[in-house]
Amino acid sequence: MAKTTTLKEFESIFPKLTEDILDDAKQHNLPEAFVEWYKASLIANTVGGKCNRGMSVPDSVSMILEAPLSEQQYFEAAALGWMTELLQAFFLVSDDIMDSSITRRGQPCWYRQPHVGMVAINDAFLLEASIYNLLKRYFRKHPSYIDLVELFHEASFKTELGQLCDLLTAPEDKVDLNNFSMDKYRFIVIYKTAYYSFYLPVALALYHQNIATPKNLKQAEQILIPLGEYFQIQDDYLDNFGLPEHIGKIGTDILDNKCSWLVNQALAICTPEQRKILEENYGQKDSKKEAEVKKLYDELKLEQIYQEYEEKRVGEIRSMIADVDESEGLKKTIFESFLKKIYKRSK
Repeated sequence: MAKTTTLKEFESIFPKLTEDILDDAKQHNLPEAFVEWYKASLIANTVGGKCNRGMSVPDSVSMILEAPLSEQQYFEAAALGWMTELLQAFFLVSDDIMDSSITRRGQPCWYRQPHVGMVAINDAFLLEASIYNLLKRYFRKHPSYIDLVELFHEASFKTELGQLCDLLTAPEDKVDLNNFSMDKYRFIVIYKTAYYSFYLPVALALYHQNIATPKNLKQAEQILIPLGEYFQIQDDYLDNFGLPEHIGKIGTDILDNKCSWLVNQALAICTPEQRKILEENYGQKDSKKEAEVKKLYDELKLEQIYQEYEEKRVGEIRSMIADVDESEGLKKTIFESFLKKIYKRSK
């Protein structure tokens, strides 16, 4: 039987990775004080999240093998998982600067930490570089080494294209609802979230086990990208309709002029008078104007529209999972596990 990893087990691997990353830096005679800076950045920005992306790698490998992993198998799969967390850390440090964010995981954002400032930009680059140092150290002789390198490059490139579309579609300082569309929304969601959050961990597991055939990769992508899209639409729904005590934060999509699923749904069905309400109140740093948009969302019955979307989409995803061909080693349980984690979630 496959075994699901725990956060404690997964986190136990990170100190060894940190040691090896810093060892690479020391090989270049980096002064000790700066090695300590690098270490502080690695720990502050990589550890402390839910690690769902990272843990999905050893979980997927275990489901492929239909057995618990040996110590070496677990280390390798978890190392690849931590590389996805390093990629996430690289994105978050950069994103927080671009968005002028204040906090991250309950702490001041890295660039707002004492004495950090814009050094955080270079720290983000180092977080990304750490991925390739670890790949070289642990997987240089793996048959899929170059595929793993290219997969991380591809995931980075696609995520950055999604971020570009997001930044140019919905700048916080200029509200223009004419910029929004479901086509742009889908591009942002698929490229900025779905590829690295859903497809990347499973593709890493397939390459790790040398079963990343064109057929397997295509089947995985065809299911995981819609799953990632559904996950982000859920996030947008919970930002407005979720309970803050459940989601762990107060939603800000309306205040931040986000090109969210909800505002795109509203734009598609609103009357000219209702659109005027959106144009006058959306994306303003004003809680009273935010309340007007929330009231309009209720009038448009967006909660009901979301619930109907969720049931329809989940039915489609379940049908795709049922059609998975397992003849080349891919397992339906991988996709069932992802869906189980997110269906009807409240946080």
